[in-house]
Amino acid sequence: MNRVLSIIITLIVVSCYGQETGMQKYGHTIPSVYSGILPDKIGELYFVSVKTGDTSWMLKKETFYTLDNIRINPEGTEKGLLFDFKNKDFYGSLYYGLYPNDHAKYSQPVYFRQNSKIIGGKAEIDISELRGKYDIAGWETEGKARVGYRIADNYGKIIYDGVIDIVGISPFVIGTSVIAGPYINNVTDSSVVITFETNKSCNPSIIVDEKNYIDQELTEEGLRHEIIINNLRSNTKYDYTVNYGDSQLTYSFKTAPDVGSRIPFTFAYTSDSRAGNGGGERDLYGVNAYIMKRMAVLAASENASFFQFTGDMIVGYSSNIGQTNLEYANWKKAVEPYWHYLPFNVGVGNHEALVNIFGDGSPFGISIDKFPFSTSSAETIFSKNFVNPKNGPQSEDGGYYDPHNDKLDFPEYGETVYSYNYGNTAIIVLNSNYWYTPSVDLIPEIGGNPHGYIMDNQLQWFEDRIMELNNNPHIDHIFVTIHTPAFPNGGHAYNDMWYFGNNRIRPTVAGVPVKKGIIERRDKFLNIMINKSDKVIALLCGDEHNYSRMKLTNKTQIYPDGYKGKKLKVNRSFWQITNGSAGAPYYGQEKLPWSESVEKFSTQYALMLFDIDGKKVSLRVINPDTLEEIETVDLN
Repeated sequence: MNRVLSIIITLIVVSCYGQETGMQKYGHTIPSVYSGILPDKIGELYFVSVKTGDTSWMLKKETFYTLDNIRINPEGTEKGLLFDFKNKDFYGSLYYGLYPNDHAKYSQPVYFRQNSKIIGGKAEIDISELRGKYDIAGWETEGKARVGYRIADNYGKIIYDGVIDIVGISPFVIGTSVIAGPYINNVTDSSVVITFETNKSCNPSIIVDEKNYIDQELTEEGLRHEIIINNLRSNTKYDYTVNYGDSQLTYSFKTAPDVGSRIPFTFAYTSDSRAGNGGGERDLYGVNAYIMKRMAVLAASENASFFQFTGDMIVGYSSNIGQTNLEYANWKKAVEPYWHYLPFNVGVGNHEALVNIFGDGSPFGISIDKFPFSTSSAETIFSKNFVNPKNGPQSEDGGYYDPHNDKLDFPEYGETVYSYNYGNTAIIVLNSNYWYTPSVDLIPEIGGNPHGYIMDNQLQWFEDRIMELNNNPHIDHIFVTIHTPAFPNGGHAYNDMWYFGNNRIRPTVAGVPVKKGIIERRDKFLNIMINKSDKVIALLCGDEHNYSRMKLTNKTQIYPDGYKGKKLKVNRSFWQITNGSAGAPYYGQEKLPWSESVEKFSTQYALMLFDIDGKKVSLRVINPDTLEEIETVDLN
């Protein structure tokens, strides 16, 4: 009786909080789209299960390995550089070396034969040892150099790769340094956005075609820089020089061809580069940096015009924003030498999840999208780390399931959903892990969106975008990319847009399940791409750590036995191509209703290279580690 009474009281309290303000009495904001989350007398949060009455308290997981704790500014000394991580329990190794001044296109540091031990959180680099035959940067004559360094823990696990500029010859001084980037983003036929980070507040500039471009809006105390380069000629290569402090970095980029141009080009695609097995750079704190570097090298050598990467770049699933930022920094560093020239357009997957965790005794706890959404959601933190077009939907506010029409209740999509054009081709990037609740079994109680479900506002934006592109005579081809396959083939039959055919899987908002289930939502998504457009060439997915190419036809079995719902009629053949082969642990093929429609399956690492030549589209798939060709196929 006491247990039943407790549940009834909890329901009343939750209802009051959700219907009135969604605010905690003790200063915390509880989003009204969730249910069953309450504060105690001092403002600590807990979740009460309506089904069981069990109480689960929100966990506070701390880690020293955050970007702010690891990417520190060292101090100049008489002999070199002193790193003080301000943690007496931190032991490990610090490897270091100079960037050579040989003007290599993809310059990287060459590590010295010795390393410095991190003892009690401190390590000193002896630059004075890098003299004579070891002075590949010319610091003895130039009085400055770029120093690359690598931080590993006491077990040899690599934590972070960094760079810093030094000035002077004993004592050494830390100069203004570009510590991340520059990165080429948002390439159009007349503009690009160049972003980078510096270790000190400064007002850098970029020179392109003898014109000087500066930050229009300094962000985060002048450390993060986003500079728009515009009024450019289409399909033209430009050199650009980043001026920061007393130093310069020079690279190049190429603008896109005119929209509608039939000039041939190639673009690259892959996903799922989270840390793999094997040690070393295959697990550079959250990232398989080894394979991702190989992906970037191959894309650059094949003269790809851009690189689309859709989800699971990191291990993620952290409740700590600093840890997530560190993993993102490691991913960007892995491909940075190539990103100076080649734009990387990125999307999210489930491993980009940033979560609040309630401890219920299970291995992973009860996880929901981290709030407050405006500062902490997975979508917000992803958008702060990457620069994509800002032309997607705002949020899921305003839908029939929105609990408050007068305020924002859902996370903003930010830069996780967008589209862009390149010549005669359009790419649409979607987010199948928006407002993601990993604990799918608890969604009916706590709320959130299951893995693979596209909610209404995003789907409407997608349909509108498809209709717009259908009516655009300059666009011949459309590629849609989303992390989760409509038809899993190896590793994710239990979720993605399938869940073993269980249409009961769906989001729950403020205690109320939405109207459409996962199979119904999958079908509407497919209907837009296949039956409402003849321009969509393929659905490009990830999530499954393998490569598969599947041809969907009107003969393909796509429903479970005994399915009672309305069934989709496919009026043309259509490609789903899944490539989650960028380094995450592999999955083998599973037997599913549509398996006979799978024309190619491989567990090799795979980079997809799409060759667009006017109306013709072909695909080459190459293992970037061995350069073995997996397959070549015409797609139209």
